[in-house]
Amino acid sequence: MPAIGIDLGTTNSCVAVFRNGRVEIIANDLGNRVTPSYISFARGERQVGEAAKEDSTENYENTLYQIKRLIGRTYDDPSVQADMKLWGFTVINDDNKPKIPVVNSSKGDLFCPEQISAMILEEMKNTAEAFLGETVTDAVITVPAYFNDAQRKATSDAGVIAGLNVIGMINEPTAAAVAYGLDRQSENERNVLIFDLGGGTFDVTIVKITGHKFDVKATGGDTHLGGEDFDNTLLEYFVSEFKQKHGEDISENKRALNRLRVACEGAKRKLSSTTQAKVQLDALQDGYDFRSNISRAKFENLNYNFFERVFDTVKNTLSDSGLKKENIDDVVLVGGSTRIPKIREMLGKYFDNIELKRTINPDEAVAYGAAAYAFALGSDEDPALKGFVLEDVIPLSIGIRMYDGTMGFVIPRKTKIPTKLWETWHTSEDNQTTVSFKIYEGERTLAEENHFLGEFTISGIPPAPRKKGQGNVLLEINACGILHVKVIEKITKNSNEITIAGAKGRLSDSEIKRMVQEAVKFRKRDQELKQRSDARNALEDYAYTVKEGVDQKHLTRQQRESIMSKVTEILQWLDINMTELPERSEIEAKKRELERVVE
Repeated sequence: MPAIGIDLGTTNSCVAVFRNGRVEIIANDLGNRVTPSYISFARGERQVGEAAKEDSTENYENTLYQIKRLIGRTYDDPSVQADMKLWGFTVINDDNKPKIPVVNSSKGDLFCPEQISAMILEEMKNTAEAFLGETVTDAVITVPAYFNDAQRKATSDAGVIAGLNVIGMINEPTAAAVAYGLDRQSENERNVLIFDLGGGTFDVTIVKITGHKFDVKATGGDTHLGGEDFDNTLLEYFVSEFKQKHGEDISENKRALNRLRVACEGAKRKLSSTTQAKVQLDALQDGYDFRSNISRAKFENLNYNFFERVFDTVKNTLSDSGLKKENIDDVVLVGGSTRIPKIREMLGKYFDNIELKRTINPDEAVAYGAAAYAFALGSDEDPALKGFVLEDVIPLSIGIRMYDGTMGFVIPRKTKIPTKLWETWHTSEDNQTTVSFKIYEGERTLAEENHFLGEFTISGIPPAPRKKGQGNVLLEINACGILHVKVIEKITKNSNEITIAGAKGRLSDSEIKRMVQEAVKFRKRDQELKQRSDARNALEDYAYTVKEGVDQKHLTRQQRESIMSKVTEILQWLDINMTELPERSEIEAKKRELERVVE
């Protein structure tokens, strides 16, 4: 059974498989090698990809996108609060977990980000199965290098809900480095900087590549910076312009915002190849049309602060790696937003006019590397991946809150993974019988200023003077970057352990189990809808075939009129039931009625 690699993107997703000595990017049923990360619900039907994206301007309340910006985050996260104002769909607060209500036919559903991401992953799984002609369960899923533990765990949970066995997770720029290294097929040692600017996230990773050995030296990034932000600055600019021209504020009109967002994305793409782009929308609000132009220079000016943030990250990552920019042999562009001319200009200038490498497809490179890694994790061997070794690092330090509120760093950032480290702990008070451990990730001195991962308690410690009660704590990070913590008390050998999944906003095992069951129900519902749709199409095709061929048959006038009357009745019935598809049995019964008349 083959293992696949899935690039679960903010804007687009892609799936690939390694077989017969090479990686194959798998096209979806429309023949496209990337699929928009969109889900829409309408008329009792769920759509994924291109069809959902096309539905977004009209069915804006029930079309979900950019879900990667929600996954693993809490409702009160400032980035979630900012994004909510620009989305057409609604996000509600459920015990500080962001959830999305949709109306599917007459029924309301409430989804968490993991469920929506699972639907996109399942679409990638189905695409691979159709291509390979066999069942696929094993997968490697990519994540931004700077995804924290909560976001990684949530992505892994989404894979489980989708019916996948997540055999590994790989950082997106590392996957791109694998794609670049395999594409070059060189044994010479090179320091490669992967510049990965996608739709919603930005990563920089510096990798030493020697043949098929990939040694990550440093990684940096921003989990909330990408092409969607550039779209948003255009959106805000045009909202302001519309208000100046017509005195109308469309910021609360979600339908108008969604239409304008689509136009902004189109203008941004056009500005990568031309210096001017038009935005034209009829009856945007209260009958007012909107006509405007945007220049490339204006676009660059609006997004200059974002571009500056990008290059601050590049400089910091270089510093972390211990290398100077002169030591970088190749700069590789990955992600759709690297097509922006100003980004390329600034990057080339910073690296003293080095030739930027564009030999790998920026939209497909991450899935390509993930597929190669997925194959390498299996037991099969292939000469094309002989000697494959991948050494990745953690992007943020992991530590424990000390009794004085400071961060006790246990696993420093840039540590190779998988890894495990033991740390000794002591009681902080006399006769203390319980100790709580709070786990954080980040680089700040005060623990509370870092990202909280979770906490747990060990009890039953024999009473003793301060610092005499002690034990060991193990922090272990697996190859997916997910943290497991275990504590052992020295005298009684009492222990407690958790895989960090219990912090606020995470899914519990019972929630995941319930969502897996719901995903199965959705799968059955989708299958039933497809069967109904196929039956409806078969009936309609048959009715038109009979209508077109009735004059060619040797029939009496009465027979002809009887057949045409039935055909008209069937076609009218189909029109009436266009929105809500009848049951398959009812549709097939109608077809049998027509067949009896024809016979």
